[in-house]
Amino acid sequence: MLEICFSLPEDVKLVAVSKFHPVETIKEAYAAGQRLFGESRVQELTAKQPVLPEDIEWHFIGTLQTNKVKYIAPFISMIQSVDTFKLLQEINRQAAKCNRVLRVLIEVHIAEEDSKRGFSADECKALFTGSVLQQFPHIQVCGLMGMATFTDNTRQVRREFGRLRNLFEEIKSMPFAGRDSFSELSMGMSDDYKTAIEEGSTMVRIGTGIFGTRQY
Repeated sequence: MLEICFSLPEDVKLVAVSKFHPVETIKEAYAAGQRLFGESRVQELTAKQPVLPEDIEWHFIGTLQTNKVKYIAPFISMIQSVDTFKLLQEINRQAAKCNRVLRVLIEVHIAEEDSKRGFSADECKALFTGSVLQQFPHIQVCGLMGMATFTDNTRQVRREFGRLRNLFEEIKSMPFAGRDSFSELSMGMSDDYKTAIEEGSTMVRIGTGIFGTRQY
């Protein structure tokens, strides 16, 4: 029986990253009390969602193509990986069709790796300036998300998480973001979640640490 035994502060949410793991394994985590799961492929998520309990809170955490938004808009709880303005536009459009307000996180590029995606810090701040986000009535921006460099250099990882925390706090002080709904800072995975929490993360994304090696 799978056990969810992470010791996290009460104010830090655990997203169990279930991508590449079968429905049976997710059911084990559910039976152990886990309700928040993260997936990164639309095809995989749409296959799993109908056959699993309705009270699961699904978060999309991977690269999301605009032409795939329509498939998850009816049920997704949060899209953590909003990395372009074009994607924001499409999420708003599809949410309107479903008569929903979708919660999202803005992904910020904090790593010293070109393979990582996201808005730059300046681009992110520009989103919250003036009335830019007011054109998206079917989106609720709940915070920021970022991925640190994949490295054993913990000082570098801490530095990158610290920069994202500082950006989060700066944006939170702006008029648009200065509301209760802008409260999530999603950073930290299996290898670096402890550092992320120390640097202010409110949500960690753990896959291997819960489910073991992925079944590709």
